[in-house]
Amino acid sequence: MERDRKEGAATETGRDARMAALVDGFCDVLRFERNASAHTVRAYRIDLEDFLRWSVREGVDPLIATHRQLRRYLGELDRAQYSRTTINRRLSALRGFYRWLNVTGTTDEDPASVLQGPKQPKSLPRVIKASDMVRLLSVYGKRDAEGHPREQSYADMRNQALLEFLYACGARVSEASGLLEADVNLACAQVKVFGKGSKERIIPLHAMAVSSMRSYATVARPHLLKDRSCAFFFVSTRGNRMGTDAMRKMFKDALRAAGLDETLSPHTMRHTFATDLLEGGADLRSVQEMLGHASLSTTQIYTHLSADRLKTAHAQAHPRS
Repeated sequence: MERDRKEGAATETGRDARMAALVDGFCDVLRFERNASAHTVRAYRIDLEDFLRWSVREGVDPLIATHRQLRRYLGELDRAQYSRTTINRRLSALRGFYRWLNVTGTTDEDPASVLQGPKQPKSLPRVIKASDMVRLLSVYGKRDAEGHPREQSYADMRNQALLEFLYACGARVSEASGLLEADVNLACAQVKVFGKGSKERIIPLHAMAVSSMRSYATVARPHLLKDRSCAFFFVSTRGNRMGTDAMRKMFKDALRAAGLDETLSPHTMRHTFATDLLEGGADLRSVQEMLGHASLSTTQIYTHLSADRLKTAHAQAHPRS
């Protein structure tokens, strides 16, 4: 009996080691073959490791798991009051993992393919109204919201350039952090950014963004670098690449200084960019291209947002409303 127990424990240890190796292999495929972001790879790894821990507790062999067992796992997440977003992300990780196991011949079945995640309520993205955007873009500018001149530090000039950049082209904060100096062409008023999956796109800039970015590039950036070199366009006060956390902190500080809702995020600038373009008459396909959306359906949510705002304006202004 003792021998059987030891052999069983050894078998489980070997299976756990094999599953950990398979998760490593899947994450390598995500990173090197599918060009997934480091954030995506990290999230999928965490989700899959959580599933493996559950499998050990429940005595489930992941390589021969059934869709009923996977549904039981998702049900436990729901009973533990995980959000619908988290549960759907866990399911997405399982689908990708089992699809890869199936394609590579590691398993013959794909139990995750038949599962459906919980439906999420559709919510329109938040945007920043025009008057608030003026206040936000004045925090670090040459003039305050009332038009009075103010003294700019080198960090102020960088922050102003970054805020103008985010609103001018709808870039993600990760794209702003990864923007290379070599990919900024102020003479042609355009930038080249690399989005999700390392997809490259070129986005035009308006004159005010170009002006702020040029002032930063020619005056502030050399002082921030302090005779150091850095391939990235936006740099920290120590002359290193300005990371996403630092950019988000700067954005929160700007919201606070402008007296705006501090629950807004840099991504709200992206939503506002898309909505303002569509309301200004831009076609949906062009907005999709500038946002770097793989599917036009992802961009279409902004048409719903525009329609909602038009309905509000109609209700307020129409004499029969």
